[in-house]
Amino acid sequence: MRIRVRRTGGFAGIERRAEVDTSGRSDAQEWQALAERVLAAGRGRPPLGVPDGFRYEITVDGRTVYAADPHLTDEQRTLVSRVLKEGA
Repeated sequence: MRIRVRRTGGFAGIERRAEVDTSGRSDAQEWQALAERVLAAGRGRPPLGVPDGFRYEITVDGRTVYAADPHLTDEQRTLVSRVLKEGA
């Protein structure tokens, strides 16, 4: 499973991107379960956020959903943080 996150916005307007390929990872099932919950809670179009807030584009195996601060679910926040931290 490939999980990509693109974060835009924020006060400085700096874009960040990262991707994680869960194939062959010992924790792949954990990533997959989290990604499925994120896809279920995501929106099909970019939502309105708040001024200087972050907006997120989350793509899992070609399926993209959108989220924005401050309305991220706990699962979305966890997945975004993990991908941005561990991804390339």
